[in-house]
Amino acid sequence: MRQFAQATTATFTDLRRDFSVSAAVAGLIAVVVSYGGPAAIIFQAADKAGLSSGQVASWIWAISIGSGLAGVGLSLRYRVPVIVAWSTPGAALLAAGWAAYSYPEAIGAFLLAGVAITIFGATGLFSALMERIPSAVVAAMLAGILFRFGVDVFTSLRGAPLLVTPMLACYLAMKRLKPRYAILTTLCTGLAAAAALGLLHLDSLDAALARPELTTPVFSLGALIGLGVPLFMVTMTGQNATGLGVLRTAGYKTPGGPLVAATGILSTLLAPFGAHGINLAAITAAICTGPEAHHSPDRRYVAGVVCGLAYLVIGLFGATLVGIFAALPAALVAAISGLALFGALMAGLTQAMEVEAQREAALVTFLITVSGVTLWGIGSAFWGLVGGVLANAALTARRG
Repeated sequence: MRQFAQATTATFTDLRRDFSVSAAVAGLIAVVVSYGGPAAIIFQAADKAGLSSGQVASWIWAISIGSGLAGVGLSLRYRVPVIVAWSTPGAALLAAGWAAYSYPEAIGAFLLAGVAITIFGATGLFSALMERIPSAVVAAMLAGILFRFGVDVFTSLRGAPLLVTPMLACYLAMKRLKPRYAILTTLCTGLAAAAALGLLHLDSLDAALARPELTTPVFSLGALIGLGVPLFMVTMTGQNATGLGVLRTAGYKTPGGPLVAATGILSTLLAPFGAHGINLAAITAAICTGPEAHHSPDRRYVAGVVCGLAYLVIGLFGATLVGIFAALPAALVAAISGLALFGALMAGLTQAMEVEAQREAALVTFLITVSGVTLWGIGSAFWGLVGGVLANAALTARRG
């Protein structure tokens, strides 16, 4: 694999000289794909947690502004297309288990996860921790969190067949023809079907600026362990590790520690406004790090800058995005959320069963996580992780 040399910080003059339409388009496509499916998961989580429209708008503002600032700053600093987004597995985790905790308790868990990501990214502790927890167990926990979203696709099919069937057909066709744009085109198909069926209610939609709402965190043991720890784990393994892998595959040797630490700092600062996790992107990063962005790897950082700027603009109008999703049918949101997570679910299941010696421990983790069991106010994702580690220790311990 070819490695590209580390460049100095890009100036405005450098950016203007290196600008290209192809890189700018790649950055914009990455943003559209980011909001096309994963944003629906956020609204599912918000609905289950009973958040107000103002709290949801603040959440969208926080993760968008954080992703934009990190993307622009890191791309210019390292002259590499660093694509930053919010934690999609983390949002899925919240949708699955947030109802057990209050909003201020969740904010406290977000703060814990942000601080942990910062420390582990800056010190290298993350690598040491990952060596002690079987990768199959972590992957199984992620698969268990995402499992319900996959099931909801077909539950929504039963309730709204005329809406969901065209979406499924489009998704399968695009996965065969243009996999990168499968979710985006499926969302467009769903919107068209909903409009034809008279299920869209956009009459009262109003373009309004987001108003960030500061929430004082509450630190409860149940939320810190049940939400904070799993959120930290899935963000680091399901997003940051994968995002670094995309950069390495593209040939960039940018140091991973500073990138992860920067996202952790922003996650911590914006957590009181609702940010559940800001991290390196994986799927959308592939759009901006390949030759489609620019034939010269040294000029692809423009895609990261454009992507970040677009996040900042959308973040300012977070209230409008809330209004759009509130006008969508519940079946459409459920279907696009589940389809957007198919790839992550498949990757989790594959990795969970990849190592034969860890399969039973991974199965224990998966089943506990899917069960939804709650003990002492702590959700099933954490207990799945604990159960998997204990099962692995019992199954692999040396006999006397």
